[in-house]
Amino acid sequence: MNRYLRLYLQFLKFSFSRSLEYRMDFWFRIVMDCMFYVVELIFFTILYQHTDMLGGWNYDQILIFVSGFLVIDAIHMTVFSNNMWWMPILVNKGDLDYYVVRPVSSLFFLSLRDFAANSFLNLLIASGILCWSILRYPGELETTNLIWFLFLILNGAFLHYILQMFFQIPVFWTHTNRGLVTAFFSATELMERPDKIYSIWTRRILMTVFPALLVIALPARILFEGPDPLLISWVLGVTACSFLGMRAFWNLALRHYSSASS
Repeated sequence: MNRYLRLYLQFLKFSFSRSLEYRMDFWFRIVMDCMFYVVELIFFTILYQHTDMLGGWNYDQILIFVSGFLVIDAIHMTVFSNNMWWMPILVNKGDLDYYVVRPVSSLFFLSLRDFAANSFLNLLIASGILCWSILRYPGELETTNLIWFLFLILNGAFLHYILQMFFQIPVFWTHTNRGLVTAFFSATELMERPDKIYSIWTRRILMTVFPALLVIALPARILFEGPDPLLISWVLGVTACSFLGMRAFWNLALRHYSSASS
């Protein structure tokens, strides 16, 4: 564990030093992500001018829900996004050899090597929006509920990464993942809506087959309605099973990988 921690600290050091060399890209990504945050907030603000409730939540509740999703998106953009973008290139050029021969987990190395320092500033901005939405909430939020909500936001970011990996790994066979990645990001729109706007059968699918509702919708419901042990166990259990399935899929893909030396 200490070895992985030291390695990740080296990743951070290298990523921050490199980001300062490309300042135009640094600021462009910050502006781009901020525009995304503004669009999301404006969308729901306009929507609530025509209705008082959406999926059982009022405007103050939906602000916390949306802000939580923005934090998850910022975590993904900061920690995982760059690494996901490079994966098909590394596989097709045979450069994945560099990661496979390392005396650490290739999945760890490939997923976390590039830390987006510019998106880290956006993570701070998104966290600020979440704090603002919680502080302005007119009702009382129990401390226990809030702790579970923040913990499940981190779990949601991890689950978001796992789900994208299921769409990334087929590149070992297809050699291109454009269609799958486009499908994944289209599917992420399902995460940005309250769970109760969907029908019962749709909710069941989005809690099992493609557990999009476990990313932020159910954590937000736990915040407003209180921690349900069964619901929390389901969220954490599905995340754990999804990770084990993804790791098995990754190991299967590595066995079919044709390295540059083969």
